[in-house]
Amino acid sequence: MQLYDLELSGNCYKVRLFAALAQIPLDIVAVDFLAGAHKKPPLIDFNPWGEIPILVDGEVVLRDSQAILVYLAAKYAGESWLPRDAAGLGEVMQWLSTAANEVQNGPASARLVDKFGYALDKADTLKRAARILPLLDAHLARHPWLALARPTIADCAVFPYVALAPEGGVSLADYPHIRQWIARVKALPNFLAMPGV
Repeated sequence: MQLYDLELSGNCYKVRLFAALAQIPLDIVAVDFLAGAHKKPPLIDFNPWGEIPILVDGEVVLRDSQAILVYLAAKYAGESWLPRDAAGLGEVMQWLSTAANEVQNGPASARLVDKFGYALDKADTLKRAARILPLLDAHLARHPWLALARPTIADCAVFPYVALAPEGGVSLADYPHIRQWIARVKALPNFLAMPGV
């Protein structure tokens, strides 16, 4: 099973982190992002969106980090990481949506501007971060984990770009519950770090 990967990508890291925590073996294939390898064959044939990560597991080819997390958890990790009951599944999935929307367009996009020079509206990314982080902190004040009172793929999906927020000029100083949650994630058995985390 191959993961086409960029070390500094938080979306790629989500997959590497979950695979490490759940002890799912992956063959990591580094993508020469700066040379545009993700926009050329064979990767563009795997993912016409021209984005990474890409997971190839036999005949299964998936793009999008959230979809890959769901696949890996459902196929290889059992119900502890992704429940099968409707309420539990819904609880986890709402956080995957948060990762793909509010977190991606807030702290993740602020990091893209500061660290990689993307031409995005930095003020807008900071405004979005300032909306989601207090909500996340308030949730974590009442819950040790994002969903189901235990680590799930919800935590793997949201963790990278929240933990990397300072690289986009987004301070976590005012969010003690987020900082405690980050420490809990880092304390999980088999935790895997990335640069900046």
